[in-house]
Amino acid sequence: MRALWTAASGMKAQQLNMDTISNNLANVNTTAYKKQRVEFKDLLYATLSKSNINDGTGRPVNLQVGHGVMPSGTSRSFITGSLEKTESPYDLAIDGEGFFAIEGSNGEFTYTRDGNFKISVEDTERKLVTSDGYAVLSEFDDVIVLEEGLDNITISDKGLITAENEGGEIVEIASIKLVKFMNPEGLESIGRNLYKSTVASGEEIRMEEEGKTSNILQGYLETSNVQVVDEMVRMITAQRAYEISSKAIQTGDEMLGIANNLKR
Repeated sequence: MRALWTAASGMKAQQLNMDTISNNLANVNTTAYKKQRVEFKDLLYATLSKSNINDGTGRPVNLQVGHGVMPSGTSRSFITGSLEKTESPYDLAIDGEGFFAIEGSNGEFTYTRDGNFKISVEDTERKLVTSDGYAVLSEFDDVIVLEEGLDNITISDKGLITAENEGGEIVEIASIKLVKFMNPEGLESIGRNLYKSTVASGEEIRMEEEGKTSNILQGYLETSNVQVVDEMVRMITAQRAYEISSKAIQTGDEMLGIANNLKR
């Protein structure tokens, strides 16, 4: 019976939907987390009878039966989350589009909107890093180093880092690199709030200081853009759809039982 396999595909689809919703809810407090949504498409159709009109008469529509549903992808919403004030000089939030550039452990460039940065001390050097110790890159793809003796670190809305030296003079240290992508939804999530560019996302596009449409806010962090109420509604919808699909399997099984018992 075709209904059994069709309903089973619906149950699998809603299970994946629930997995995605659960991941969104689990990351409701994750800094700069971007919610995901599963996209579905219908499967192949069995054409039992084709439309056939001859001289104005005949069947005007096809007689087709579908074979269920399958997931086609997971889209990620890059809508900016709310901004939370932290007062930490190394907490940065991007107000607008764009990503910070991070150097991974293997030297590969990765990207993030999580601006919860720290200071890593090595000998007499202080480096700006992520909470996992990955280096934050400057506009010249260099590691941002804060030399000894610098104080009162200030980061402008365009990412320029300045500090006060021992003589009380203001010195420029570096400018934080911001990039954007033609298709940010094509980025590959690799965990730890990091993304990797792909063929679908396109190569990084540097946001030059003169043309930056996004601002960096020092002392703020971007919160998750997950809306708990919306996810709860989606979860209830997924649960009901799962129940209906399971009911269709039960009904199909009962119908097969009735057909098998006809000879009795």
